[in-house]
Amino acid sequence: MATSVPARIDDLPGLQAQRRTLFVLVAAQALSGAGLVAGVTVGALLAQDMLSSTSLAGLPSALGTAGSVLAAVTVGRISQARGRRPGLVAGYLTGAIGSVGVIAAAVADNTILLFVALFVYGAGTSTNLQARYAGADLAGPEHRARAVSTVLVATTLGGVVGPNLTAPTSDLAHAIGIPHLAGPFLLASTAYALAAVVLAIWLHPDPLLLARKLEAERIAAQPDHADGLPRHPVERRSSGVLVGVMVMVLTQFVMVAIMTMTPVHMHDHGHSTAVGGLVIAVHIGAMYLPSPLTGWLVDRYGPFIIAAASGLTLLGAGIVAACASGNSVALLTAALTLLGLGWNFGLVAGTAIITDAVPLVARAKTQGLVDVTIAIAGATGGMASGLVVAAAGYPGLAIGSGILALTIVPAVAAAARKSLPGWAMFQAAHGTDSARPAVADPHTAVSRTSKTEGDCTE
Repeated sequence: MATSVPARIDDLPGLQAQRRTLFVLVAAQALSGAGLVAGVTVGALLAQDMLSSTSLAGLPSALGTAGSVLAAVTVGRISQARGRRPGLVAGYLTGAIGSVGVIAAAVADNTILLFVALFVYGAGTSTNLQARYAGADLAGPEHRARAVSTVLVATTLGGVVGPNLTAPTSDLAHAIGIPHLAGPFLLASTAYALAAVVLAIWLHPDPLLLARKLEAERIAAQPDHADGLPRHPVERRSSGVLVGVMVMVLTQFVMVAIMTMTPVHMHDHGHSTAVGGLVIAVHIGAMYLPSPLTGWLVDRYGPFIIAAASGLTLLGAGIVAACASGNSVALLTAALTLLGLGWNFGLVAGTAIITDAVPLVARAKTQGLVDVTIAIAGATGGMASGLVVAAAGYPGLAIGSGILALTIVPAVAAAARKSLPGWAMFQAAHGTDSARPAVADPHTAVSRTSKTEGDCTE
């Protein structure tokens, strides 16, 4: 006799909580997006001005993303132990403190304080990304990518508005005695603090804690070894995690490297800060605005195909950026649009791969560690970008980064081939362990007819 439990989270009390969670996360992300772009828009220019060195212009991006390494671990561990809400609130408050520190460093003309503050400021960036996981906690697998994309697209509002406030906030900073390049960090500190307040007050119930509770109830409702299925979930293979990490690491490295040096490249060719801010605004929009479409594509066609598309899109971005002259704002805008789109493809697809591969009981901690590797990739890309431009020029950086992104395609193609039924049957015929089917996600249907023990073994 078949044993059935609710097929997906939509059939459970978690549906209403999922809708509330997405609404609150969207509000918080819209605010935090404005804080996210301050370091991107003027961080490199501020460091270049204070250090009088172009070769070290990538240092702010490197420090910010390095700071997000520690933040990713901390937020992940807090979320694992206490839930998403305290983890995200702590991360955004830390980002706000870092923003205030950058302003103080600019006023005091203290480069050491600037480096420390940029490191702390990186917590906001990491938290902004980790919020996407909270959107997926209560979502069923068939809607998971779209839930992630809903949270990501909310960043577009602040991400697009923020760079266009560069000039007004710079003028405000100058009026109150703060160096004008530190002005956008006034906006960042306010935006991160408000995002923390929104989450602290309204993110109830905690999505991760509720998802665990619902999973425990489903497991308790199942008889032991009903229809050959084990009562307790079995952790999946790590291969999915490795592929997802690789996709997001490469897309982050390439995106940060090219994005970091584009404002510097434009500034060196006589473009104003406002023009550079406009190009970055378009780039940020391309990073987040396509998220609903990307989520639908991942849910419809699978994450491997969209991950491969990210590699090809990033290659196109590198080619266009390398061919664009320093005076061509249109071509540089097109290049950064492709750069943002390729990053979006990689992030949504990679997140879906990893979330599917990790059981709920260990999900938050694992996701934090995954984001550590992403942050390290971003730090490396930011640091290397200035050195590469100093040695080979901006076109060399762009084309080299694009070629690196292309390596995503064969890697995900190999992973996709191994996931095909025909490949699994071939491995099963030869007695390999990797042919064993993955255990169903706690949110998926587990109503099945009786099968042999071999059919149901993880």
